[in-house]
Amino acid sequence: MPLPQTGAPGPELKSPREPRKSQTLPTNTWKSNSMKEQSMHHEDSVKPSLGMLKRTLFRTSLRTSTHKPKEDPGLFRRGSRFLFRSLRRALDEGLTAGHPQGPVVPEKPSRVTDGSSRQAATGMEAEDLEPQAESKSVADLITERQLVKAFEQLRYLETQLVADKTSRTFTQDPTAYARRAMDLCLHYDGMAAEIGAIVREALSSQGVDRDALAELAQVVHLEEEAHQTSQAEGDFLSTPRHWRQHWEDAVRLSARERVQQAGAKVIPGAAEGASDLAQLLAELGGVVRHDLHKVRLEMQPAYEATDLPVWETYLRAFHSAVAQRLQELARDARGCEQLYVLLDWAANVYGSPNFLGAPDLALPTEPLPPLLEPALWARLESDYTSFLETKITSCFDSILQLEQNRWEANEDREVLQGLYHAPLSIDVHMLVAEHVKAAGAISAELETTTLQICARALCLFVPRFEKAFLASKAVSEWYLGAYINACVELRTSLLARFPGTIKELEKPLVAATNSFQKHLLQIAQQDMQETLQEVHRFVVREYLGQVLRPRERFSGLDRVNGSHKMNLDAQAISNTFQGLGSEAKWLDQAILSVAEVLGETYKDDIRRHLETLIQSYPDIRREHILAILALRRLGRRRNQNLLQHTQDLLRAAHAIRPPSHRVLFEEIEVPTSVDVLITCI
Repeated sequence: MPLPQTGAPGPELKSPREPRKSQTLPTNTWKSNSMKEQSMHHEDSVKPSLGMLKRTLFRTSLRTSTHKPKEDPGLFRRGSRFLFRSLRRALDEGLTAGHPQGPVVPEKPSRVTDGSSRQAATGMEAEDLEPQAESKSVADLITERQLVKAFEQLRYLETQLVADKTSRTFTQDPTAYARRAMDLCLHYDGMAAEIGAIVREALSSQGVDRDALAELAQVVHLEEEAHQTSQAEGDFLSTPRHWRQHWEDAVRLSARERVQQAGAKVIPGAAEGASDLAQLLAELGGVVRHDLHKVRLEMQPAYEATDLPVWETYLRAFHSAVAQRLQELARDARGCEQLYVLLDWAANVYGSPNFLGAPDLALPTEPLPPLLEPALWARLESDYTSFLETKITSCFDSILQLEQNRWEANEDREVLQGLYHAPLSIDVHMLVAEHVKAAGAISAELETTTLQICARALCLFVPRFEKAFLASKAVSEWYLGAYINACVELRTSLLARFPGTIKELEKPLVAATNSFQKHLLQIAQQDMQETLQEVHRFVVREYLGQVLRPRERFSGLDRVNGSHKMNLDAQAISNTFQGLGSEAKWLDQAILSVAEVLGETYKDDIRRHLETLIQSYPDIRREHILAILALRRLGRRRNQNLLQHTQDLLRAAHAIRPPSHRVLFEEIEVPTSVDVLITCI
């Protein structure tokens, strides 16, 4: 797009003393004016040349400041270096020819006109390159971005100047040659700057100036045809200007500016959060996609008339700019999340074949270089895994805390598919699967490293969990069964899904499973002893119930035989249940004491047997004593004395509350008829 005209005059190939309106002169103006000006004073010749140089530099600086292109600084230095070499050579030729350097007069350069034949770009003779009369200067043509016309006029003047130099026209006036060569140099540099400005504006502006791009492509082609080979050392004229390389440099600079501006307002946080970095990378990807679509759909058609590799050049330029931006972001990335966002964007977003979002966008024939250097990529993965190891350990700490909260809250039991179930297995599976899947999306090496980190953390977690659980008050058959199932699930599923990678995890899981099974067996055994003791108590209780409800009282030999039979039965019951594991030895004395009362031949010792029975079984009641005495024929007086004595013992025994597992006689019912019978004796 042409820039607006400024008030400062641009570099023009005409004398500053010449009026602005007089811009059309015959084609032989240079030669005729040159002959007339040889008689002018040397001082007068220097002043207009310096004035023109100042105006030219001012015009160039104004244009570059307007377009703000960051051009290659070597371009002007190369032009100036060749220019001054050419100056020195011209001066040397003038001195060695034996001609004194007389006063130099300002030679009026012909104003630059357009309309010259395109044959000027092919290196034809000067006499065949006469431009048509035109009022616009080269500077105006460059400003209006009529680059082809400007180049044709410059090429004509360059060819004419070379011809004049070859004919030794400037032997006595090398300064005039230098002035005209300086004009050409500045105008060529101005065109190069304009090429850079056009390239830069093509991406930064909303639309695309296709005419300017077409002019740019054509003038690059014309310059390459016109300046095909380098000239002799020190000869600046007709040397290749390398505008193709300058165009590529401008493309790279433009892409770098666009990439650097993307997400410039987003400052990634230095903490663990990665939302800002993700937003920055999202904006960066959007800018790259938008600009490359613009290159393919709008800019490339304007270059079709030439062989400039537009798509490949822009694609490589953006790739290089993105790589540089990621290197800058990698230096400031902190925390596991930020590092992963960076690696994931490079591997899965930018590295995706669908990144540009258009299947018809062709890739370059040669592969692009890696977005991040292998050493940098390895460092990022190493930093990520270091942060990841700490994070995974923290996650396992959180899982342990959740389980401890469940123990304290005594949550309702959960059964899944008929088995005791705890969320432990699901939490561990989700933790491992999430991080392994995320790492595998970046690289296989990172996936393997993440698996190893998870395995090490889990190997440390399992013993810690086992110790914390067994030390808690939540140990029960339900929790033990649930955690046994969880260990079995982890052992089978993780080892089956990642065979060999986390093989070291099998040992702690097996150890925890065995430990939980051992404690579960102990609880089961304890419950079975309690059940066996209850059966033992039931047998003794039922046996005594049958003894205390006789159909008749014993006497003589029957009483002695009955006592002996009861002793044998008591011993058999005790041996049987002790063999099964019962520890209720306190039940053994009940049948034996009743048998001793029944079989005692010395009646005074019955008092002692009753005392032992009451002390051993505080839950015995008066009706039980009456039922036992009814088994003997002791007489009314003796029975009354024994009942009175045992009544005092029973009152003392009832003051002590018996343990629940020492209840025996309280559950034995005896008929009230016994009390009536004893009272009647």
